[in-house]
Amino acid sequence: MPSTFYEIYRGSPLGIALCDSVDDYVRSGEITEELGRIVLAEFDRALADAMANIDARASIKGHLRTYRNCVDVWYFSLRDATFKMHNKQTVSTSRVKIVACKHGDAVALDLGVDPETGEVIPGSRRGKRG
Repeated sequence: MPSTFYEIYRGSPLGIALCDSVDDYVRSGEITEELGRIVLAEFDRALADAMANIDARASIKGHLRTYRNCVDVWYFSLRDATFKMHNKQTVSTSRVKIVACKHGDAVALDLGVDPETGEVIPGSRRGKRG
């Protein structure tokens, strides 16, 4: 059985562009739905592998507004956050949301994409364009 990786990177600008392009190719008949799912699964795997291999450290200070854990995925919402990178560079922001999950085999997360078909779920955050 093939590994399933978290689909959180599909919500990034790069992931959204890829999903839109794959969707266009499927709708035009240039690729099959199955090939589209394979492309998106490879994207999920490649991004998870790339993120796991980044050797960067940072400290974060801010006001924790909310946090939760669901299926080994942590969600944090911070206000007035400052990130201090290992190279002493600092980045500040008024609001930030952080999603943290373990690398490797994992259950697919429903972030607006059906994990079985790879299609955008109507009415979901990803299904609303504007």
